[in-house]
Amino acid sequence: MKGRILTTGGAGYIGSHTTVELLKAGHSVIILDNFENSDRDRVARIPLIAGAADVRLVEGDVRDAHLVADVLKRHEIDAVMHFAGKKAVSESVADPLLYYHDNITGAVSVLSAMRDAGCKKLIFSSSATVYGDPDMLPTRETAPTSASNPYGRTKLIIEDIIDDTAVSLNGFQAISLRYFNPVGAHSSGLIGECPRGLPNNLFPYIAQAAAGVRDYVHIHGNDYETSDGTGSRDYIHIVDLARGHVAAVEHLLSTSTDHAPHRKVNLGTGQGHTVLEVLHAFSRACGFQVPYRIGPRRPGDVATSLADPSLALALFDWKPQFDLEKMCWDHWNFQKRELDKLNSGMRMPHLMHDVVADHATLNGTHPSALGN
Repeated sequence: MKGRILTTGGAGYIGSHTTVELLKAGHSVIILDNFENSDRDRVARIPLIAGAADVRLVEGDVRDAHLVADVLKRHEIDAVMHFAGKKAVSESVADPLLYYHDNITGAVSVLSAMRDAGCKKLIFSSSATVYGDPDMLPTRETAPTSASNPYGRTKLIIEDIIDDTAVSLNGFQAISLRYFNPVGAHSSGLIGECPRGLPNNLFPYIAQAAAGVRDYVHIHGNDYETSDGTGSRDYIHIVDLARGHVAAVEHLLSTSTDHAPHRKVNLGTGQGHTVLEVLHAFSRACGFQVPYRIGPRRPGDVATSLADPSLALALFDWKPQFDLEKMCWDHWNFQKRELDKLNSGMRMPHLMHDVVADHATLNGTHPSALGN
């Protein structure tokens, strides 16, 4: 079944790649974003990649439940994919109240709007950080949850809120996708992760060092119990992750209401790579050694994170296709194109979008950044 999908934070890194894959699969997409942590140029590139124009943009803040409900009703949305939210572990440790406020308020707003509009299908952008420092590797969805940082705790709290919502609303169905470490970029080089300021994630950090934007990669700790002492993560190509979202929402749209009201599902590869392994693979993609230095551990980080992705395969026949070399090559290809555009002053035309009044602005407050 093809549907009309609302993607909150759909102009962000994960949201934009998922929108591309939704369009390629024949779905219609409405993007809701306030562009405080993303950019319009990325949205303009989506139809160029997908070869489809059935995508519209609504500019506004996801925490405005009246706005979200209006979008759901006006566009007759079949399912919501909620990406919008803050996502940096280190920032959440430094400013936990900001994360508790923005992430949880945004999720409650979306759920309230869905209740009011009668929309009962939700895909939630959760995280493997809900597992904290797990005892068992690879980690299954049945593992104990004990997030070790405020970012992960916001995801866990939101999952609990979705549980309660599913109990209270007859016919409500949700899947919380627990991502491991999304990386890479679309093979076209048109969209990818391009953070503002200091990157919070490894791949854009390495890419900036490779491009000469930064002098070197600062590696946080080499005294973990891993093969080379650096932290190990389950990295997943962003396109694989996006296709996992499409598989999940199609599962919801085609499944009757007697299926579990809220499932938690891992999206990862089941293969771990250390920071140094990633850096050396990225160096091979670049054709030269990316410089690095070793520093102390970063607060909130765990030694190893590794998915057991078997439930996603069993539920909606999803499995990842791309390896670490492909992840590095695609990210470097995107980084080079972005530098070329920056040097030439090139910009993309803006996508036509709906103009929607932002109630938070009308009330005299300024919405904070909630894009992925």
